[in-house]
Amino acid sequence: MSNQARVTHFFDEPTNTLSYVVQDPGSNACAIVDSVLNLDYPSGTISFEGADAIIDFVRQNGLNVEWILETHVHADHLSAAPYLKERVGGQIAIGSAITTVQTVFGKVFNVDEGFQRDGSQFDVLLEEGSAITIGGLQGTAMHTPGHTPACMTYVLGDAAFVGDTLFMPDFGTARCDFPGGDAATLYQSIQRILELPADTRLFVCHDYMPDGRDLAFETSIASERAENIHVRDGIDEAAFVEMREARDKTLGMPNLILPSLQVNMRAGHVPPPESGDRLFLKLPLNAFGGPDISELAAEE
Repeated sequence: MSNQARVTHFFDEPTNTLSYVVQDPGSNACAIVDSVLNLDYPSGTISFEGADAIIDFVRQNGLNVEWILETHVHADHLSAAPYLKERVGGQIAIGSAITTVQTVFGKVFNVDEGFQRDGSQFDVLLEEGSAITIGGLQGTAMHTPGHTPACMTYVLGDAAFVGDTLFMPDFGTARCDFPGGDAATLYQSIQRILELPADTRLFVCHDYMPDGRDLAFETSIASERAENIHVRDGIDEAAFVEMREARDKTLGMPNLILPSLQVNMRAGHVPPPESGDRLFLKLPLNAFGGPDISELAAEE
């Protein structure tokens, strides 16, 4: 039984997102990690180019999708998980701390009590140490919070899928200034990841191609420990927290954070229709800070 995962990447350029199909080399079983649903924000148009490319790959290679894995509730792109499940199958899974994220953002978006905050929109809620089997390929879920409370790293055979927790060594680590994020917690999570075997292949969810270099998405535990500009060996927790918190204060919100959170906390589903068959996403004003604008509210 081989422990070598077969990994194929798919890159969504507008959001700099990497999605993956992870195959068991000994069978036709596979998992899909961190899929993308395309959204043209100015027009409100949703489309399926990225997901359809994955579907075509799965069908052309005769693969059996067993899992559709989300590393966390993404704030920079929408998940295509339900669209994929309808067409190629698979169980949609995320970390069990999704319930914390749903509680926080349920308040931000003022959703009614019909929105369940128990993670039931997902097929499987994974705990620390939960087993993930893809055919004969053995895997494990690691709870690695810090960027968000529900972040998971999926170790599938010899490969680890870290979501936004780590990036390529020349770009560093995830931000921690979203609700529920914490720099010290992120540092501790990263140290757990870096304890994996040195030759573990590590796949990131985003690449921003600093200094104009070519796209890169695969590194290793050894490379991260030696070269990561934020958390290489020798950088302690206090220094990391000071750097991370200062850097986060300079960052703007991701362009798609408001639509992404509303969809992704629902496992990739859009909110139910409010009037007839029309579907809407909300734009909560000053959701993440700003002056009091209550005086601008219209009287009904």
